[in-house]
Amino acid sequence: MKNIVILISGRGSNMQALLEAQLPCRIAAVISNRADAEGLDIAKEHGVSTAVVSHRDYADRGSFDIALTKAIDAYRPDFVVLAGFMRILTADFVAHYRGRLVNIHPSLLPSYGGLNTHARALHDGVKIHGCTVHFVTPDLDHGPIIIQAAVPVLYHDTEQTLAARVLNEEHRIYPQAMRWLCKGQIELNESGKVVFHNRKQTSHTLFSPGLE
Repeated sequence: MKNIVILISGRGSNMQALLEAQLPCRIAAVISNRADAEGLDIAKEHGVSTAVVSHRDYADRGSFDIALTKAIDAYRPDFVVLAGFMRILTADFVAHYRGRLVNIHPSLLPSYGGLNTHARALHDGVKIHGCTVHFVTPDLDHGPIIIQAAVPVLYHDTEQTLAARVLNEEHRIYPQAMRWLCKGQIELNESGKVVFHNRKQTSHTLFSPGLE
């Protein structure tokens, strides 16, 4: 059975979704860069080991990433899962976990990388927004895409209502992505493309607003 280590910085609602998804793998540990992260208590309630590697204890990003790598590797993970981990990782850290480091982002990448994705989508007047699970590369929020979910942007949406709609889909697609990975149903090939094994795809079109 494959091992997963989850990294968080706060409450970790996506972490909780993974803990409750009954994945075909072992969640070996939840690690946070903040000792006061609420998600640590949630992980403990699920019987999962926890650890803290505080970025404030290190002089620079590189030394923090080295310490974090040691903490992660103690659990011998097959995959490292970012679930609201609010630290930009160094290229060396990303390279160490190439093809094993996964993130979820609240937009339909490659659109709206970075922060404030929902506010930016509303400002631009897009009609479809969503979320993306992807492999992490040194190019922030531009790694190979595993799965995406799209939601309509409604005329009366606020940043909060749109964020809630997207978050609901995040909690659906992150467990799905990890289920595929744990079962060996997808892989990252040498050219950096996500390959699906024995999966059929549909060609349905999504319209927002709908056609009449």
